[in-house]
Amino acid sequence: MTAAEDILDRAAAAALALASDRPWPQITLRDIALKAEVSFAELYALADGKGAVLAHLSTRFDRAALATTSAEDAAPHDRLFDAAMARLEAMEPHRAALIAISRSEGVVASALRFPRTARAILEAGGVDATPLRLAAMTAVWARCVQVWRDDEGALNRTMAELDKRLKQMAERLEKIGAGF
Repeated sequence: MTAAEDILDRAAAAALALASDRPWPQITLRDIALKAEVSFAELYALADGKGAVLAHLSTRFDRAALATTSAEDAAPHDRLFDAAMARLEAMEPHRAALIAISRSEGVVASALRFPRTARAILEAGGVDATPLRLAAMTAVWARCVQVWRDDEGALNRTMAELDKRLKQMAERLEKIGAGF
């Protein structure tokens, strides 16, 4: 791990901890640096705002999806399901903070990160991220995150929604000749 990655990882962890304790709009980048015990100047050089810290955090969660391995002969649905669930499971310990941040950021700001996550899920599942597939996976991810926010416990509702949406996505893409 590079020094820059360490600083950003510490800042991301600090941002989550702070967001669990107080409203996101009241948290500054300087607060994050202090909580992370890193120099404000060093953090600012790597992330000039809270949005950059959140982008790094999102990348960390995407790595969980990218790290999934499925059997070579597994169906695309199963590979995508595994990748998306790995990402959601990485987010799960930080649910309260992530929901608080998302609510204060607003839907649009949060949704701007969804296409990157959708691409990571597609790539992790071994599915080429064509524009149509990327748009479809972004919609699937957006809906699943919405269900995840209200699904506590074993994530049964989230898994059922993900399964359903992936099946719908595959059917619709197949109808227009953009299937897997």
